[in-house]
Amino acid sequence: MRSIWKGAVSFGLVSITVKLYQATEEKDIRFHQIHAKDGGRIRYRRTCLVCGEEVSFDDIAKGYDLGGGEMVVLTDDDFADLPLSTSHAIEVLEFVPAEQIDPILYAKAYYLEPDGRATKPYVLLRDALTKTDRVAIVKVALRQREQLATLRVRDDVLLLNTMLWPDEVRKADFAFRDKHIEAQPAELAMAESLIESMAADFDPAQYTDNYRAALQEVIDAKVAGREVLKPEEEQAPAPAVDLMAALRASVERARTARGEPGGGTAKRTSSTRPTPKPAGKAARKTTAQQTPPGRKATPGKTIRANKAEQPRPEPAQKKTAKSTAKKQPTRTAAQKTPARKATTRTLA
Repeated sequence: MRSIWKGAVSFGLVSITVKLYQATEEKDIRFHQIHAKDGGRIRYRRTCLVCGEEVSFDDIAKGYDLGGGEMVVLTDDDFADLPLSTSHAIEVLEFVPAEQIDPILYAKAYYLEPDGRATKPYVLLRDALTKTDRVAIVKVALRQREQLATLRVRDDVLLLNTMLWPDEVRKADFAFRDKHIEAQPAELAMAESLIESMAADFDPAQYTDNYRAALQEVIDAKVAGREVLKPEEEQAPAPAVDLMAALRASVERARTARGEPGGGTAKRTSSTRPTPKPAGKAARKTTAQQTPPGRKATPGKTIRANKAEQPRPEPAQKKTAKSTAKKQPTRTAAQKTPARKATTRTLA
């Protein structure tokens, strides 16, 4: 590694000279923009929009846009007069518990290496931080900008973490926070069961960047002149319609993946219990409500109406039909016998 900064940690009256190294690096595969026709590199020129001439780095200044076409120009002399610590000093402000720092504030990480004879005070500060289980809040000037940072111990080395200022963190202002939504106890219990079934100790070495690996495979295949097999895309899961069913299936899948007993059987929750049959007055009331007209309800027995079954006529309708039949006159035998057509036989 190559050091990118040199300075000193100011620890009370103790000064510890250190070298700064980048602790992380991005592994993204980078590309150049080229002309697709002939493979030539694309070059960007710095041109002035007013005169159209190409501008060198020496003639470039910093401008702050006021809006409305007005611009404030700042030169290097203006930045030199700012109250910025340019002595390459890391000033320790205070020591705080690590759990009091929100991880969202962390930005970039740098290793600190003792320089020359500063090894002994370096080790002293490192061991003191480890024993007290605290981190140091410091201020440091990097790339002409004053930054808030922390000093903590990682792998027996002091690690400098630059931090965002509090006003650089956006507020989580979303409409759903104003709505009163509560999780049901059965759903919460099932979610806790899912978390417990997927609980593990964090090991970052077991995770890999699948996209970068696939992209590198494409590049290697291009170089070797062979075809690339396109992997199947994983479909995003659809939103859960039945939350309890989705949680229960997730618990079963997690247990099956871990080879735990009972992976194929989910615990029955209160929402999955069968509904008890009504008893007493409630049962008689339910029976009476479900009994169709024209039938007598049997105590303790529920009768369901069959759609194919035709309803029986009401007693009043029967009586009316009988009385109507009596009032109609009796038909005579001649009236009942249909008239025959006369047939004439001709004798030869």
